[in-house]
Amino acid sequence: MAEKLTMDTLVSLCKRRGFVYQSSDIYGGLSSAWDYGPLGVELKKNIQEFWWKEMTRLHDNIVGIDAAIMMHPRVWEASGHVENFTDPLVDCKNCRQRFREDKIPDENRIAKKCPDCGGDLTDPRQFNLMFKTYMGPVEEGGSLVYLRPETAQGIYVNFKNVLQTSRVKIPFGIAQVGKAFRNEITTKNFIFRTCEFEQMEMQFFIAPEEDDKWFEYWKKERWEYYKKIGIRQDKLRFHQHGPGELAHYAKDAYDIEYEFPMGWQELEGIHNRTNYDLTRHTEFSGKDQSYLEEVTNRRFVPFVIETSAGLTRTVLTVLSDAWEEEVVDEGDSRVVMHFHPLLAPVKLGVFPLVKKDGLAELAQKIELDLRGNFATFYDQGGAIGRRYRRQDEIGTPYCVTIDYQTKDDDTVTLRYRDSMEQVRIKIAQIPDFIAKADSEYRREK
Repeated sequence: MAEKLTMDTLVSLCKRRGFVYQSSDIYGGLSSAWDYGPLGVELKKNIQEFWWKEMTRLHDNIVGIDAAIMMHPRVWEASGHVENFTDPLVDCKNCRQRFREDKIPDENRIAKKCPDCGGDLTDPRQFNLMFKTYMGPVEEGGSLVYLRPETAQGIYVNFKNVLQTSRVKIPFGIAQVGKAFRNEITTKNFIFRTCEFEQMEMQFFIAPEEDDKWFEYWKKERWEYYKKIGIRQDKLRFHQHGPGELAHYAKDAYDIEYEFPMGWQELEGIHNRTNYDLTRHTEFSGKDQSYLEEVTNRRFVPFVIETSAGLTRTVLTVLSDAWEEEVVDEGDSRVVMHFHPLLAPVKLGVFPLVKKDGLAELAQKIELDLRGNFATFYDQGGAIGRRYRRQDEIGTPYCVTIDYQTKDDDTVTLRYRDSMEQVRIKIAQIPDFIAKADSEYRREK
């Protein structure tokens, strides 16, 4: 029976194996900032590519863009972020700790007492979450710009550009993956909430009367996506936003939540944003953002169904969901990361059984030949069992061992990570065996 994962255990594994490091670690680290190591950057890249394929290439009516991080400041006035993108902030007069007022326990909020030390809290004040900077040599009001707090607005301000250059017709979507920045009051739980993060968003433009239909369609599609990347279904649930939770632009909103080590938290949001954003940009820019429907000669401002997922938060989900500590033969245990093979940072480990008698040279040649097909890792150090365990802990789904029989008949032992089953196959069969196993992958629950 697997032990329950804690965040401390996950953070330790990520640092030890090169998934995620504390940023600026040699200087004591920077709160809320994390660097992705050799395995982490591959995992993040694989997740992004899987999402991009699912959201653009498999649809004939969704295209992609990559908008700039810094945009005209009027964009954020139109979107409501300058006015509404705030959190209520309180400070402890004693220990100087800062809190979001809506996140502290009710008894502390009512008594205005610090949840850490019991000191008095200040009155709440609104704190805008956008990072400000200045463009140009002089720091003055006219040069003020913001680091974008979301990627969606870059899509909305390019709505007409995409419409005119891509020959798309409603219903159609625009997808984007990119960095966003929020000056969060409280950052904790590893890479779950950070000031710098990456989003994977798709805005789907539709006729207003079809919003309920498309909202339900994208709710279903996004749930199925997490099944495709191997996330356990009993760890997922929908949460509908109540009247007090809805954003100022939303008619309806659901979160897909995941049960992280610290509890149930938002993984992705599906929102009916109505025509709020395009209407506001029409008002603030003076440029018409309506759509002319050729068949009916009807003009309207499209409604938008948004799917908004955090790439870095999805990395944490995949790491959390993949981890297992299990007992194997005679009380021995192993830590194994059950990544979907299409997401695994290393697809194939290649080992010579021993370093002598030409086996190392043969294994190196096989590994070199397979690099064009897979992300491979060559290891000739230590007992073969220990090498398997190292690959289990970084989530490598397949390992190939070259032994003396390989020299006689060109066969190798292929080992499967999850079942630890081993089969004997020809060297030439390795790519086909792995491709077939990838397509048939089902994680045992």
